[in-house]
Amino acid sequence: MKNILLLGSGGRECALAWKLSHSPLCGSFYIAPGNSGTSEYGINLPISYNDFEGIKKACIEHKIDILFPGPEDPLVNGIWDFFRNDPSLRHIIVAGPSKDGAQLEGSKAFSKKFMARHNIPTAAYKEFTKDSFEQGVAYIKRSEMPIVIKADGLAAGKGVVIAQTSIEAVKAFRAMVMDRQFGESGARVVIEQFLDGIELSVFALTDGTNYVLLPEAKDYKRIGEGDKGPNTGGMGAISPVAFADAAFMEKVTERIIKPTIKGLRAENITYKGVIFFGLISVKGEPLVIEYNCRFGDPETEVVIPRLENDLVELILKMHEGKLDEVTVQHSHKAAGAVMMVSEGYPGDYAKGKVMTGFEKVRNSLLFHAGTVSKDGGIVTNGGRVLAVTSYGENIKAALAKSYENAAHIDYEGKYYRKDIGWEFL
Repeated sequence: MKNILLLGSGGRECALAWKLSHSPLCGSFYIAPGNSGTSEYGINLPISYNDFEGIKKACIEHKIDILFPGPEDPLVNGIWDFFRNDPSLRHIIVAGPSKDGAQLEGSKAFSKKFMARHNIPTAAYKEFTKDSFEQGVAYIKRSEMPIVIKADGLAAGKGVVIAQTSIEAVKAFRAMVMDRQFGESGARVVIEQFLDGIELSVFALTDGTNYVLLPEAKDYKRIGEGDKGPNTGGMGAISPVAFADAAFMEKVTERIIKPTIKGLRAENITYKGVIFFGLISVKGEPLVIEYNCRFGDPETEVVIPRLENDLVELILKMHEGKLDEVTVQHSHKAAGAVMMVSEGYPGDYAKGKVMTGFEKVRNSLLFHAGTVSKDGGIVTNGGRVLAVTSYGENIKAALAKSYENAAHIDYEGKYYRKDIGWEFL
């Protein structure tokens, strides 16, 4: 039995908590800081996932065997290295990459150069800073529109602008690099070619040499139906993805996944954890849009329910370097997740709205994201509030169930998109 500490407080962590806690290998289970949903599966600890000293203390006190960082921040900030370099912690398995490995997500410029070094297909790009602002403006003006402007560092999924005109592109570029819209994360900006295609998310768990593929997913980032309006952290997700057939996934494996893992090993980068490949299919050919060094959100809310293996067992095999001994089983059922959000999101929104109707929900999984327990009830505590996930024989059936149950849950200002999975229905 392994004592586990999961870091994070979102819908992704709620789905991971649900999965980890059901493993026969899971002993005492803690979540820091968690939310009202994660408290159903373990004990929430009031510790920030970036408070490394607080996490250390909790790990020693609760005799933790496995630390599972949910969000990217602690990984990019070097929690793996922190544990590895502390004699009182280095026996603990950290399910995630080293700080060097987390640069795949932590720096867009690093990941683009990495892909160039290892001939991994991606969009053409240039990078600019405040000192090269005028060259950046000139590059935008001679580029074909639309064009993509990306803050180099972490920006909670909001540091990417797809500009339709050069005026819009220069405005976004200026806001990031000169006005520091995203602070130091925008000190360097990657400007890249817009790829016209359909996106999907692919997840590999690697031990640094071997890997296994988890179920793929597609998420929906825009706030409005018909993929209109500003980007969010994600409004819903589906799995499987219809066009990701065996032939397409063979291309993904040979051109992207294998060269990525081989490249990390060749550069002596320690990476034992999840690699999230944000891909786009352009006329049936896969290219990398971005890497993430952890599970995606809300993709996790459909990927994890479709993973039939014991996740704790997978983590132990990963740690031992024995993922080549594992066969991953994907459920034959489809999964569809609908994200319920607060009014005003992704802009300003109110918190503390009382939630009701949970007792009416049937045959769906509820993965809490921005919720907190208060006065014996549950209130909203974030922009993305709750993911409603359901299984079905196909995507349409799964989503129909999720929508039926989303209608039962009520709070002031609730909103959710009613067209998740629209391309496949």
